[in-house]
Amino acid sequence: MSNLSTLVAAAGANDLPWTDLAFPDRPLTLRSARPRHFSPDTPVLFVHHGVLRNGGDYRDYWLGLVDEADVLVVVPEFPADSFPGVGWYNFGNRTDDHGAPRPRGQWTYGVVERLFAELRTAGITRRRHYGIFGHSAGGQFVHRMLSLGFRGRVAAAVTANAGTYAMPDLDVAFPYGLGDTGLDEDALRDLFAFRLTVMAGTADIDTTTEHFPREEAAMRQGETRYARAHHYIETAREQAARLGIPCAWTIVDVEGVGHDGERMSAAAAPILAAALHAAERFPA
Repeated sequence: MSNLSTLVAAAGANDLPWTDLAFPDRPLTLRSARPRHFSPDTPVLFVHHGVLRNGGDYRDYWLGLVDEADVLVVVPEFPADSFPGVGWYNFGNRTDDHGAPRPRGQWTYGVVERLFAELRTAGITRRRHYGIFGHSAGGQFVHRMLSLGFRGRVAAAVTANAGTYAMPDLDVAFPYGLGDTGLDEDALRDLFAFRLTVMAGTADIDTTTEHFPREEAAMRQGETRYARAHHYIETAREQAARLGIPCAWTIVDVEGVGHDGERMSAAAAPILAAALHAAERFPA
């Protein structure tokens, strides 16, 4: 078993190999950014990297932010050789190669909850809730994870510059909607009550890059990542109105920023820090 205390051994950057019990033959790497004044009462924020599986870069984006935010950042890095392609990461390993559903315990969306439980057991944190941030492919991972119900201990969540979305629409099949997932309208009501923040760089409009999703189902969501983020929010508000309930989701435009994990992290930090520090004053 990994010695999780390594993650908080020193202020700044720390790294640790770690294996989730659900995937004993698929190792991950945990990369942390520890603030100088860390204690077990410091809020915990999980950060999810993009398609390059560059957890070290995403951890480094937060090194200059964690002291002011007063949060412990942990980046679970999903190596491409252990968790290959969008199926294992963006889409959470929810189905096999033939499209057949896998048991919920095999979805990679459960990794974060199990890791947080281990951090609590190890005494790294006494917090009851955590925050989560994902950019690009990590933004896809985060919002799908939350949509499928892995949010019981999530106090604050930001999805930023995702390439595609699981639209909160039961008539559109997963991974581009929430159809064929077993969710119903009561589940949608619970989802719309969760305070999700969607962040969109106003300059995230380049469609020529290798990793921009161009499949037909993706293009129906919008011509650019920026447009898709707004379509996601509009769909949520329309569905919530149809159900006769408010939608707690918000969208934040980050002016002049393109597909940039570092600048989006900086924009997200004060939002997440404020929510995380308030969370323990109002425990569930």
